[in-house]
Amino acid sequence: MAFLLGCEKVRVDFPTKTVFTELSLGVDEGARIGIVGKNGDGKSTLLRVLAGEVEVDDGRVIRTRGVSVGVLGQTDGLADGDTVERAVVGDVPEYEWAGDARTRSIIAGLLGDVAWDAPVGTLSGGQRRRVDLARLLIGDWDVLMLDEPTNHLDVAAITWLADHLKTRWRPGDGALLVVTHDRWFLDEVCEAMWEVQGQRVWPFEGGFSAYIMQRVERDRLQALVEQKRQNALRRELAWLSRGARARATKPKFHVAAAQALIADVPPLRDELELKRMAMARLGKTVVELQDASLRFGDRVILDDVDWIIGPGDRYGIVGGNGIGKTTLLRIIQGLQPVDRGRVKIGQTVRFAVLSQHLDELTKLGDDRVRQVISRYSSRTMLDGKEMTPGQLLERLGFTKDDQNEPVCDLSGGQKRRLALMLILLDEPNVLILDEPGNDLDTDMLAAVESLLDGWPGTLLLVTHDRYLMERVTDHQFALVDGKVRHLPGGVDEYLRLTEEAEREAAEASSAKATAKAVPGKPASGEPAERTAPALSGGEQRELRKLMASNEKKIGTLKGKIEKKQLEMAEADQSDYLVLTAMQEEIADFQDQIEALGLEWLDAAEKLGE
Repeated sequence: MAFLLGCEKVRVDFPTKTVFTELSLGVDEGARIGIVGKNGDGKSTLLRVLAGEVEVDDGRVIRTRGVSVGVLGQTDGLADGDTVERAVVGDVPEYEWAGDARTRSIIAGLLGDVAWDAPVGTLSGGQRRRVDLARLLIGDWDVLMLDEPTNHLDVAAITWLADHLKTRWRPGDGALLVVTHDRWFLDEVCEAMWEVQGQRVWPFEGGFSAYIMQRVERDRLQALVEQKRQNALRRELAWLSRGARARATKPKFHVAAAQALIADVPPLRDELELKRMAMARLGKTVVELQDASLRFGDRVILDDVDWIIGPGDRYGIVGGNGIGKTTLLRIIQGLQPVDRGRVKIGQTVRFAVLSQHLDELTKLGDDRVRQVISRYSSRTMLDGKEMTPGQLLERLGFTKDDQNEPVCDLSGGQKRRLALMLILLDEPNVLILDEPGNDLDTDMLAAVESLLDGWPGTLLLVTHDRYLMERVTDHQFALVDGKVRHLPGGVDEYLRLTEEAEREAAEASSAKATAKAVPGKPASGEPAERTAPALSGGEQRELRKLMASNEKKIGTLKGKIEKKQLEMAEADQSDYLVLTAMQEEIADFQDQIEALGLEWLDAAEKLGE
């Protein structure tokens, strides 16, 4: 692979601290690298160093001649007076950019709901972010550097972006460096990870899931230097092996290889015990929507919705931007009346809301963190243990130095953690979280998730972070066409429903246009109802034979996996080449099992079973 850019023995000093010392690394063609680390450790600075935007204090930054680099920063440089068209394509004539398939795909994927002639200054923060991202992506770059590209994007846009980046270059071409806290996105897009820590960058092979497993092993081999950190990572592995993601999608590393590491890890949360405790605090009734309907003009928010939220329920709510999720949360709290129907709220319910904009911290002003927590003398129960405000603050990653900082000077991630802690200290029994993962690094996200695992109450979560959604909640619901729809298959099911709806709408539109053009065609434009042809007896026998054969092959492959796992256990645990080869064999067996399972399911569907 050809070398594109990198740095040698680089040192970067800021007035208050040294960010990097003796940093040497390189980016080759075909690299797909995710960058993670704690807030403030230098992830964004690393991108800017490699892009040549930061002058280093020592060492040198190297770039192969002719290599072009495109950078998406956390803030944009768009001119408020420009139209969206000018901001995205500049002065390029329409016939040129409209004739390019990739440009059309980018504009449709990111800016389908944004007026092409709208001034940039009138756009929302999320729309500006998408305009800036589209502007960058239509360029022809050898290297793309993206700093928090998923901020302000909804689930569908994040999924589109992941698909675009995976197919943007041919395998082995181009390079991608991305800083993000979205763990699903890292697993989908990245094939290697860089962890920024302690003025250095630690490389890992594989996506985020593989990085988690390797980091746990590294910490274990270092004689438990960071015991607390390792335990948090072991809980992450437990989720990866037991949670919805492992059931619903193909894992990026072989989950069975992690079982030995998490064999003694208890379930993430005791659902029955949490529900029992929640019922003791809430009673039997929390919130019930009965035939609830709400419209704003021609826009339908709710359409005859019946929905029961009970004590201890942990529900995630997904939906596109502007669909009405925030309005639904206001209805649940009794802050927004409905046009028709009834919203029943239990008498003992105490709501607490962590908003996107952290309005609840504004009143604290220049107060220092230690002054704020000193006003709370009571202890709170979490995970079956009593915790003081100081202990809770420590669990959320605040050091003694952090406690002397004024609230107004805290970073975005620190403010979000402090707001969550103050909410928990008020001891609500219904917790509503609106994008709680904003500004949090992956370690702090894991700490917050662990904290919420032991919280005994009803939890409602709105987030575009699908990993966080399926990790923290037990059931997911989508707000679609005024209905609250249960998603047994999680976020993947929501995306599938969205794609089906878009496809049906496109087909209906096409059929209507055809009906107008062809005399005698029904004006409705609705496609004629079609029935699947009945299977012959021979076809049914072939399908059943295929199902039986696949079941037998799957059993054989599972036996091979067990045998290979025994070989791994007996192998030299320090020989990573041998262990990696064995893991690859096991992963291949798993791929075969998955393919056979899909064939089995297809046959079962055709048979109506």
